[in-house]
Amino acid sequence: MFQQRSLLQFPNGIILFERGWLSSNNILMRGRHGCALIDSGYATHAPQTLTLVTKALQGQPLELLLNTHLHSDHCGGNAALQAHYPELQTRIPPGHARFVQPWDPVALSYAPTGQICPPFSYSATLQPNTEIALGDQLWQVHAAPGHDPHSVILFEPQSRLLISADALWENGFGVVFPELDGFDAFTEVAQTLDVIEALAPSLVIPGHGAAFADVAEALARARRRLDSFAQAPQKHRRYAAKVLLKFKLLEVQRIVQADMLQWAQATPLLAQIYQSSDVAGQPFEAWVSALLDELVRSGAASRDQQTLCNDNAAAKH
Repeated sequence: MFQQRSLLQFPNGIILFERGWLSSNNILMRGRHGCALIDSGYATHAPQTLTLVTKALQGQPLELLLNTHLHSDHCGGNAALQAHYPELQTRIPPGHARFVQPWDPVALSYAPTGQICPPFSYSATLQPNTEIALGDQLWQVHAAPGHDPHSVILFEPQSRLLISADALWENGFGVVFPELDGFDAFTEVAQTLDVIEALAPSLVIPGHGAAFADVAEALARARRRLDSFAQAPQKHRRYAAKVLLKFKLLEVQRIVQADMLQWAQATPLLAQIYQSSDVAGQPFEAWVSALLDELVRSGAASRDQQTLCNDNAAAKH
């Protein structure tokens, strides 16, 4: 899925490829500092990502690839882009760099979440509290822990454009994964929202969904959501489990419910969430089935006899 909208004006040389929720948005920048892409989407969408980029560049080489963080939906196209552009330089946040070379799919979260990401390499790290020239602009790199402890956001002070990754969407933010491992990351989410508010962006390109200009209202919604999770951590854990299930549906589109249950049983993070849930006394299969029922009732999935189908409703993760 891909949408290209023109309702909001970006600085010259910046193109937003708004993707479906399985893939993160991709931001292409062209200018005197060369051609750069921010985030590359999910692995199964890599051919479309490559087509979008090559068509937009019209024969120019892609010189730089940046990842805001290393979740599978933001870097799953890295390997395909590196194969197509042999001179491509890739920069990633420093926190997980030691797990990229050599490749560790467990530490990088792909095995625990039951997601795929072809191995890729990196050229350098993207250090917070530095600046980087992209397109025609000089961008600030800011740490944005919470959703991912090593995520970064990018801010261009002249246009006041923020690339917020999964730290802020128009209607929330990404699952706070460190909380699922027992770390107090809700506090980090709050601090990152404070950083964004202090930057005072006039326009935000999020990791998922359309770009938006009403930043104050988006921050207010995010803080209300954060407060609800902080007051009821079990609500957040249940939400995270449904996100993992919905992500799988986005990947496969259709799956026999028995196969989905089998996949869930083989997915370590789902088992971990279940063990820490307030319903851990019930059978695991019953817990997963109840979550799938909730996805169907909400319109995020549908059933055809024994088959689960992805619905076009947005998957917030």
